Amino acid sequence: MDNNGSELQAYLGRQLALIEEALDCFMPAATIRPDRLHQAMRYSVLGGGKRIRPVLMLAACEAVGGDGRHALPAACAVEMIHAYSLIHDDLPAMDNDDLRRGRPTNHKVYGEATAILAGDGLLTEAFVLLSRSDLLPGVSAADRLTIINLLATHAGTRGMVGGQMVDMEVEGRPIDLPTLEYIHTHKTGALIKAAIDIGGIIGGSQPEQRDALQRYAAAVGLAFQIADDILDVTAKTEELGKPSGSDLQRGKATYPALLGLNQARERARELNEVAINALQVFGLEAQPLRAIARYVIERSY
Repeated sequence: MDNNGSELQAYLGRQLALIEEALDCFMPAATIRPDRLHQAMRYSVLGGGKRIRPVLMLAACEAVGGDGRHALPAACAVEMIHAYSLIHDDLPAMDNDDLRRGRPTNHKVYGEATAILAGDGLLTEAFVLLSRSDLLPGVSAADRLTIINLLATHAGTRGMVGGQMVDMEVEGRPIDLPTLEYIHTHKTGALIKAAIDIGGIIGGSQPEQRDALQRYAAAVGLAFQIADDILDVTAKTEELGKPSGSDLQRGKATYPALLGLNQARERARELNEVAINALQVFGLEAQPLRAIARYVIERSY
């Protein structure tokens, strides 16, 4: 893909169109009872976002020679889990945020109780999708079980939820770099790793390819969160779609807070190189993954 990003933007546009259509299709209709709950679920899932996790899943599927469209149900499942985590993260008991993606957060629109249930509903709906026998064509029963186990593990206490818990425990306290890396690789990186690994499995990845994708995913997942840390300090609220500087105000564990902006940027660049080097086993079919790795650390929101 070209250096000025136009090919990547065109690629992202095509993938986003597929993902948005699939999300709208796979989400429960807003008119189905309990309609208010389904409306709340759709509000958060269909309310915009970078869709980086589903895009990475489709790109990983294509990198190993698969058809990215076959991964759409699983990509939607991952995005549902991501949306549930944001709903719960924004609640008064957690970060107590009023804005998400430039709009009022779910609990501000539907109330705390409905927001909690909307998150619960999205988490379980994700596994409804993955367990449907009419979806994921060409994926064996054994691989389907592997995919379900992967997503559950990376979303749970050994992944995203565990990272969120440690993040809460250390808020406002001085921490060391290994603890910060644990938080980032679990709270954010785990779901990104799951998305990429699952995309490869759906596409029929061979052991060498899967290993390469896992190494790429580990680097990209951490780089993505470091970039978010940097943007929280440097970007404006209008660009982020949520209050800028909120991590600093809460005493959150971030790379700029621990290492400073320059070292944080350098660490993100190092991880970008690790990610791209991991893809040496692939040819041009992995160009989108290489371009996305660069986009992750260069983005402005």
